[in-house]
This record gives sequence, structure tokens and C-alpha cells, in this order.
Amino acid sequence: MTSLPHPFTAPDPQALRRVVLLGSTGSIGTQAIDVAAQAPDRFAIVALAGGSNLTQLAAQAVATRAEAVGSAGHGLDVLRAAIDDAARAASVTGYAPELFSGPDAATAIAAWPAADVVLNGITGSIGLAPTLAALNAGHLLALANKESLIVGGELVKRAAAPGQLVPVDSEHSALAQALRSGTPDEVHQLILTASGGPFRGWSREALRQVTPAQALAHPTWAMGKVVTTNSATMVNKALEVIEAHLLFDVPLGRIEAVVHPQSVVHSMVEFIDGSIIAQASPPDMALPIALGMGWPARVAGSATACDFSAAAAWTFEPLDAEAFPAIELAKAAAAASPTHMAVFNAANEEAVEAFHAGAIGFLDIVDTVRVVVEEYQPQAAAGGELDIDMVLEAESWARNRAHDRLGLL
Repeated sequence: MTSLPHPFTAPDPQALRRVVLLGSTGSIGTQAIDVAAQAPDRFAIVALAGGSNLTQLAAQAVATRAEAVGSAGHGLDVLRAAIDDAARAASVTGYAPELFSGPDAATAIAAWPAADVVLNGITGSIGLAPTLAALNAGHLLALANKESLIVGGELVKRAAAPGQLVPVDSEHSALAQALRSGTPDEVHQLILTASGGPFRGWSREALRQVTPAQALAHPTWAMGKVVTTNSATMVNKALEVIEAHLLFDVPLGRIEAVVHPQSVVHSMVEFIDGSIIAQASPPDMALPIALGMGWPARVAGSATACDFSAAAAWTFEPLDAEAFPAIELAKAAAAASPTHMAVFNAANEEAVEAFHAGAIGFLDIVDTVRVVVEEYQPQAAAGGELDIDMVLEAESWARNRAHDRLGLL
């Protein structure tokens, strides 16, 4: 385990937690602000890093009185002016947070010293550097940015002290809760549930005609473009399988996915005696967000529970691996080398953008990922340890190779 600049000590679960939000203007970030506002005795937002929506970020900063605010896409003067405008509109005087701008803004915010918890809700592998910064600063990391763990792999695990990394994805939050029911030696397998997305039951041939608008019509969850598209291709579930492997140290061969259209059972753990423990709740990210920020203590009233006074049916069915081969492809990539998943993820991000630009078809997304992953030849790690430069180099190669490949389609 790498020594941390500040040794990690888990924050008191009953004390007020000072929270840093990365990706504050995205789906996870906006919901986290709502969770904190509804539990002011549990959470205080102390720093924010947002995306391209400057007006929204400025309004969030004023509403939370964040001590620090960061934006990758706007300069300091523009950011300061937007916050001043938002403060005037809210009749707030004297508010002057410390500001960060440029590509390293989120990384600087992640290491904000006056924090207990960092919630990383950034989308994509750009969340890796902030993830490492939060861990190296000794903060509890509530991780919704699955890509940083998946592409960073052992790099992130090496930086994390025991108990420092807490999952926020609904599936992994469910697994973390269910795993409390037994010891690691008693775990037989992890079972992740998948809604099946908008194309559940479609054949591979039928998927050839899928449009970007259809791919964004998720039946259960409201998410951003990339995550929603990944859910449609099952790439998101593939990434979640790898994330579960890394989070819980369960071999890939003992992690499965099952289709559960109602999205009420968020995942399950099967133990060696045949018992299966499931976590169930109506689909609402407020629950895993609150639990992630407050871990290991629950936050009362985070979400509505299942109503068993009304009839309901929960169904489960196997995943069609022929129509949706992403999970098996990801498992093979994760087993191949420490940097193969960085290649997988980067190639997928480029292919998703090409699909929404109308350059390729729906099936070409995963087909492109397969070709790029199969062509990749990893470099040996200097000293036998993965470092961030190796990850970035693998990503760069994958993006360039995907561009070449996409130009042929």
C-alpha cells in the first residue's frame, strides 16, 4: 500500500460531513446537492467542480456557499463574474470563494483540505486524476466515476487505504450493503442486475437499425449521453462488472449479470450456503448517493421504500450475450493486462461520440472496441508497477486507433 500524504482516518459517521462534489452540474452532482440540502445536519457542501454549464455552477456555488469552486472550461475572470451575477440575483453579499480553472481544476478541488468526503460524479476517464488526488489527500472517496477505477485499476487500489473507497453506483452500493451479511470467504458470487435498457429482447440483427434518439430513451434511469448510450450497448454493465471485481476482490469468473427490467433489485450476493442477499428499493439514485457520502451510516429518509401494500412482480432473465457481447469482451480485456481496460474505455468513448455524430451504426460501437482491444499490445511496467503515464499512453493509443478505425466505417 502506498503511503498517503495524510493518513486516512474514516470520518465520524454521526458528525457533520464536509463534502466536495466533482461533476456538480451533472446528474449525480445535482442529486447530491439535493440530498445534502435535505439533510443539513449530516452534510455541508464545501467545494464544487462543475462542467460546461457555468450559470448552473455559479448558482450552485451561491446556494451552498462553497468555499472553493472549479471549472475546467472557463477562465477565472469569467467564473468570478458568473458567481458575482448569481450572488446578486440571490441577494447574497460578501461571497467570494477560492476559484480554480483549467484542466486541473477538478483535481485541485478534489484535494481541498477542509473536506471529509469527496463525491466524484465526473463522467469518463478524465475523473482518474481527481480520484487519485482525493485518495492522496486522505479523504473518504464516494465514487460514482466508475471509469477512473476501471482505467486506473491497480493504480487506484494502491492509492486507497482500507475503507477509503466507497461505491455510489446503485449496483455496487447494493453489493456493498449485501456483503455485510457474510465474510469474504463466504461469498460465492456477485450478481449485478441490469434493466436491459431500451433494447431488451432485440436480436443483434434488429440492433443494426438503432438510432441515437432510440439509444437515449432509457426505460428507467435519467442519465447523461455517454452513460445512457453505454447502458443501451451494455458497455455500462460491462464496466460495472470490472468495477465490482476491483472493489470487492472477487474473481471475474464469479461475477455475473442478470436482466431485471423493474430495476428494483439493484444487485445480489450469493453465499456459499446457497443464500442470496439482495438490496431492493425503487430506482432512485438519492439512496446510494446519501449512503456513499454518509458511509457506513444510513441517512434517514433518503428515498422512498418499496410499497408492499400493492401487488408487484419482479422478473429476472438471462442476458443475451450474442446481441450484447460487451461484458465478455470486458472480462477478457481486464484479464489481459493492467492497461487493457483503459484501451477498452477510451475506444468506447470515441465510438459513442461517432455514433451520435451519425458516422457509425449502433453495432459498430462495440465492434470498434473489440478491434482496438484485440490489436493493443501493452508495454511492460517500469519497476513492475502501473503508473498514470502508462494509463494515459494506453488511452491515447486507443483513441488514435479508434479514430483510424472509425474513418474506415
